[in-house]
Amino acid sequence: MGTKPHTPARYAACTLLVALVAAGCAGPVAPDRSGSPTPAPQNTSPAEICTSLISYWAKETLKGSKWSGLDWEQKGLSNEQYAIHEEIVAAARAEETRQGRDKALLLIDREAKRKCTAQNGATGSSENWRPPS
Repeated sequence: MGTKPHTPARYAACTLLVALVAAGCAGPVAPDRSGSPTPAPQNTSPAEICTSLISYWAKETLKGSKWSGLDWEQKGLSNEQYAIHEEIVAAARAEETRQGRDKALLLIDREAKRKCTAQNGATGSSENWRPPS
């Protein structure tokens, strides 16, 4: 009864086991740094967030998009932001009639920035808004 000869399958299984054990003992693998860099976090002010939200939703409303009919809460707007939105949409519709859609879209961006900056983001009037605890 001697030892059995090594078969190719046993040899492959043994080699795989040794490789797995060695890989587990080698420690953590360094992350791949060749990919695209992770973006740095950005500090965004309440006025910038307000401007972005109102500009987006006013443009969608002017264009009559599928989502333009959402209510102010579904759009993520405070009561004050919604009031700004409605003022800007009315002004943009008038501008579109006089000067065309491109001018109306520019008016939306300009007025959203101006009004949101003047009201420091217009966040304080939301019925559901609560200061951070």
